[in-house]
Amino acid sequence: MKWVKYDKDNQRIPIKSWCDQVEDGAMEQAMNLARHPVLFHHVALMPDCHLGYGMPIGGVIACDKAVIPFAVGSDAGCGMASIKTDFPANLITREAVEHIMAKVELTIPVGLGKWHKEKQTWGGFDDAPDIPIIQKELNSARYQLGTLGSGNHFIELQAGDDGFIWLMIHSGSRNFGYKIANEYHKKALILCERWKSDIPDKELAFLPIETKEGKEYLEAMNYALGFARESRYRMISEFFGIVNDIIPCKQAISIDIHHNYAAWENHFGKNVLVHRKGATLARKGVKGIIPGSMGTPSYIVEGLGNPDSFNSCSHGAGRAMGRRDASRTLLEEDCEKAMEGIVFGGWGTDRKGNVDLGEAPQAYKDIDAVIEAELDLIKPLVKLRPLGVVKG
Repeated sequence: MKWVKYDKDNQRIPIKSWCDQVEDGAMEQAMNLARHPVLFHHVALMPDCHLGYGMPIGGVIACDKAVIPFAVGSDAGCGMASIKTDFPANLITREAVEHIMAKVELTIPVGLGKWHKEKQTWGGFDDAPDIPIIQKELNSARYQLGTLGSGNHFIELQAGDDGFIWLMIHSGSRNFGYKIANEYHKKALILCERWKSDIPDKELAFLPIETKEGKEYLEAMNYALGFARESRYRMISEFFGIVNDIIPCKQAISIDIHHNYAAWENHFGKNVLVHRKGATLARKGVKGIIPGSMGTPSYIVEGLGNPDSFNSCSHGAGRAMGRRDASRTLLEEDCEKAMEGIVFGGWGTDRKGNVDLGEAPQAYKDIDAVIEAELDLIKPLVKLRPLGVVKG
């Protein structure tokens, strides 16, 4: 842990941080959380902490009998999946990597608004809860299942320092997470205004879990988590099939984790709803995935079960600058140099046709520094070097 902040005159609970320097906006959000009436024990900031909506990304909180929709975020179920193969990393050729990544782009729908052309079948659709926002999104979700989405989501082929080829996917719940977050945030605002709740920021409006709205949110969020996990499973299975066709191999290990969710857990002698927004479960012995940027290493880790982080760790490198700032300030030639030796499809463009450098490696924190800052939370097991990447 880097530092603890507790001003009894301005905070209900302390802030414990593994992030050395927290940007002003994210620090203001952390202070708002530390003043929030339903939070329990302390606020934890992971080393990848940066500004989010209402709550910093890379933050962990515990709520007493309440849930905060924007503290889960607008992509409930966003997370990582990874497969270790038995194929030796030193035997793969660049030609094979190029072939694999090209086939991935042709096979898996990638990007904003890119869905399957036909409805996908999944037992979860038949068991969808009778909640209006879920039922409203079901038809489009049948086309979105097993698709990557956009932004910082990715599909990556990697070489592990354990000597083997690994596969990794970062994806979420598509429209489900976005629509659920916004729908129940609006409901939370109405209730907080009706009750004249003393919340420090409207983006931190909450729902007591005994209310109809609170119960509905948790049910809808958990459904989004199931959808997101099934989606990752389908994509990484498709990805492995492509890899196996080109470099015949077997699966050795598979890992799947969420890093945007809320769950009932017991901490400091109390049953609480732990919210992880851009944070990963790091309970003792649990395997996790901490990705870097598209041009830097990722890590397979094992949790140490540190109670001060609510058994959590970072979910990635964390942004060093916003997407717009990156495109405005970074030089394309520098970003190209950072991607040397990695197969990728080049930089996209924004709506104005300008080169979009928002996902360039320089837009993210140093992943090795992030890992170093949380060695009391996790034990690194395997370091993974990117060979080829497809971005959303």
